[in-house]
Amino acid sequence: MEEAVVEVAETAVSIGTSLGLMGAVAAIAMAAIGSALGTGAAGLAAIGAWKKCFAQDKMAPFMLVAFIGAPLSQTIYGMILMNAIEDAAKKDAGNYPFLIGAGLLGGLAMGVSAWMQGRAGAGASDAFAETGKGFGNYLMSLGVIETVALFVMVFLLIMM
Repeated sequence: MEEAVVEVAETAVSIGTSLGLMGAVAAIAMAAIGSALGTGAAGLAAIGAWKKCFAQDKMAPFMLVAFIGAPLSQTIYGMILMNAIEDAAKKDAGNYPFLIGAGLLGGLAMGVSAWMQGRAGAGASDAFAETGKGFGNYLMSLGVIETVALFVMVFLLIMM
């Protein structure tokens, strides 16, 4: 009888750990989806801006690559959150509802930050290619948008 109780307890811990790990997977997946959407939006705009430059026999600014790549950092934040959730799931299997929520909602917030950063990068690409001015200002606006993802990551890490 005692062996059966131990086996049930071990199974419950295993299920709780697995459910907690779902939060880890969600954190990286949602952040990466946002990064893909953001880099895609900025990349499309940069290609269009470069095309305009080529059509006008202007030099195409390589600096637009910075706007394209900016949303990638949210995937790194998602990976950091993923690792923290994984560690927490292995330490306390009973905490899985929080870990699922942290992964889903934290990853979603980071992903939306990346997506919006890419959309802003799209506007920055068009503006910089046309005028050749304002690169620092455009980059600062992308930094402010990125701060949302940083705040989410840091605050969730503190909660764990």
